[in-house]
Amino acid sequence: MKHRHGQLGAALLMAMLTVTLVATFAAAAMWQQWRSVEVEQAERTRVQSGWILTGALDWARLILKEDAKGGTADYLSEPWAVPLEEARLSTFLAAEKGVTTVAPGEDTLDAFLSGRILDLQSLLNVTNLVEGGIISQAGLRSFTRLFKLLGLPPAQLATLAENLRFAADTSADNRSSPMAPLMPQRVEQLVWLGLTPDTVAVLAPYVTILPARTAVNLNTARAEVIYASVNGLSLADAKRLVTERDRSHFRTLTDASKLAGSVEASAFTDGQVAIASSFFESRGRLRLGQMVVEERSVLQRVNPTGVNPTVLALQRERGVIEAPLPGTTLPAR
Repeated sequence: MKHRHGQLGAALLMAMLTVTLVATFAAAAMWQQWRSVEVEQAERTRVQSGWILTGALDWARLILKEDAKGGTADYLSEPWAVPLEEARLSTFLAAEKGVTTVAPGEDTLDAFLSGRILDLQSLLNVTNLVEGGIISQAGLRSFTRLFKLLGLPPAQLATLAENLRFAADTSADNRSSPMAPLMPQRVEQLVWLGLTPDTVAVLAPYVTILPARTAVNLNTARAEVIYASVNGLSLADAKRLVTERDRSHFRTLTDASKLAGSVEASAFTDGQVAIASSFFESRGRLRLGQMVVEERSVLQRVNPTGVNPTVLALQRERGVIEAPLPGTTLPAR
């Protein structure tokens, strides 16, 4: 009798072990299947967002190309300067197809697109600090005025200019030096050239880094940037220029110089300011459920006054961030 009870106990134990193993294998199989589905969905989302944001970039390039045919001045009332507010992607597809609705099963119902184009020549270009392998006095003067206006340490500006000259030196001796700093591509990378993170944070709304020397566009720049760019101009006069150009944009530099008070006209013709731009930034944002994909592109308009202007994409950066909770907004960049 005891032997029979032992056999029953062993059989019961074996059955429990079998059930446990089957449950474990089933759970592992389900996890593998779930993981495969998630990976496939993420890859699908990545590809879809890439195509959509590429389309948005092409739209920005087309807008800038068509704008070049309309005149020689770039100002904030032109179509390129009007931001695209967040809208459901199905809205654009419906407009293209000539219908008002999209099938409920389509993924576009949960996709929202927004974007804008910014004039990079509305900012002071850090590249202007160096010209021909030496520190540019005109560029240094503009940044000195900006640093003083913002209350930033002059010593950091001197360090920035010298390190930028060192980084821009393409000679063989400099390239082989282990002390040569890297050339920054984005404003936050100016810490490579000796600026502190706090200084970079204060400078960020007023400066940019472009591959060539550029003039500040008086039609799009804020008052602080105009003040820094025009030698002898007061901040009050710069603010007056902004007020007047918002009413009617400057068609020539002479129009601006007439409103600059006692500032000499030569301050507007020394190459530091202009009324048109060649460098722009395109920003696109695609929201898919709880995921947001952002793309930033630096665009250069080549031959803007010629017969066939073109718009080149010099840099493209794309990143994924978590979407905010309902009722909140994404931080501005």
